[in-house]
Amino acid sequence: MKFIIAPDKFKGSLNGFEFCDAVEEGLKKVFNDAEILKMPLADGGDGTIDVVKHYIQGEKVAITVNDPLFRPINASYLYAAETHIAYIEMAEASGLKLLEDADRNCMHTSTFGTGELIADALERGAKEIILGIGGSATNDGGMGMANALGYRFLGDFSKELEPIGSSLNRVKSIDASQVHPLLANAKFKIACDVSNPFYGENGAAKIYGAQKGASAEEIEILDKGLKSFAKVALDTYDTNLQKIKGSGAAGGIGGGAILFLRGELTSGIDLVKELAHFDDAIADADWIISGEGQLDEQTLSGKTINGVVNSAQKNNIPVAALCGSVSISIEQQEKFGLAYVNSIVRGISTLPQAMASSYSNLVNASYNFAKLIQ
Repeated sequence: MKFIIAPDKFKGSLNGFEFCDAVEEGLKKVFNDAEILKMPLADGGDGTIDVVKHYIQGEKVAITVNDPLFRPINASYLYAAETHIAYIEMAEASGLKLLEDADRNCMHTSTFGTGELIADALERGAKEIILGIGGSATNDGGMGMANALGYRFLGDFSKELEPIGSSLNRVKSIDASQVHPLLANAKFKIACDVSNPFYGENGAAKIYGAQKGASAEEIEILDKGLKSFAKVALDTYDTNLQKIKGSGAAGGIGGGAILFLRGELTSGIDLVKELAHFDDAIADADWIISGEGQLDEQTLSGKTINGVVNSAQKNNIPVAALCGSVSISIEQQEKFGLAYVNSIVRGISTLPQAMASSYSNLVNASYNFAKLIQ
């Protein structure tokens, strides 16, 4: 028997590597001579950087950059010198997690620090840069990132503007004469799992502005600013950001990455699978075992297990999902394509107790699954 163990994390409990170890332990109690390949995955959220590090054999690079409010902080990214691949999470430099509640206001925040990370990676020799854009504190359309790479945003009388959210509606032109010379030599892939347009009712500001500290009045200003900025982008680059799904991701940096990095938006799990050469590795497997902390309707769209099932179905490989909690119906399970689903929780317990017992519970669940298919 050949098993592929390909989970996401159990948030706050087990990381993907620990999940793999627990499942292997349970399987080997039944299939002692089984071939087991441990392939932890992620979808671009928390913990992705450690999973990517595993596959690209990269090292963490730490530098001083500007945080969302232009204060110096230490931020890190991954770089694999042998393959010239860098993995950057914008949240490390431009994330909401970097700000106290009182400091959160995306009228005034910038993605400048993310651009500084990109510039450093380029100067180290990166030819391919994967950019994760979750968890941003910003709504600047990617202006800050672009500004750190040499783009200048000009308002009335060609006055250079500060690259923050409140400047969006004042941009009249974009000057690319001083763009970083290495930018054109790199390929950018953007991990993006939302389909929001740049502006409008489902756009960056109206959907995400409030959680980033903007008031109702400021959200309207930001939305109008994104619309105005999109018009400048259309006139300058002949690119209609509003028609590109995901352009509104992370305060518009999805669109900014298309304009200024010539980036390709793709799902986080698909990017990680590509780095792991996942589809090749599973070709002759008998089972794939995946899982995450909570299996619900949201999991069925764009998350790690969804990516695993998509790959498995191409090879007619059954997938088992071992999860902390399960809240999907039999009909949803069948529609989703999962051959086996089980919650690993044993007995009656509180959430903290269940999380503390996750490893041993997962060993037990894996053992019972193995006995079932023996």
